[in-house]
Amino acid sequence: MTKSEWVDTIAEKTGLSKKEAAAALDALTSTITDGLKDEGKLAVPSLGAFQVKELPHNTAAHLAVPFLPVISCRFFDLPPEHVARTGHKPRTGETVEISAKRIPDFKPAKAPKDAVE
Repeated sequence: MTKSEWVDTIAEKTGLSKKEAAAALDALTSTITDGLKDEGKLAVPSLGAFQVKELPHNTAAHLAVPFLPVISCRFFDLPPEHVARTGHKPRTGETVEISAKRIPDFKPAKAPKDAVE
């Protein structure tokens, strides 16, 4: 769904104007974003739980196939650019540590899971 489809659906189901529905949707998304920034996790009743997912430094680099970080990352279900790794500056050739990225993760509650099965 696009944002405008979300706004239309919220307005239709709640009786709010589209402007009020857009404000409610913006409030929900900013609340989720702020909760992840501040606490690293957030539960939305009847929907699910959001949390920040991190991969420990160099974990993927030391798996069975260290020269293929893509395979190592797939083991952890993360894209390769999210793991901590050692890089090199192109101009100087200097070795630089690139830290792992933090990514949001979502685990649905029972009701949404059951609805799609």
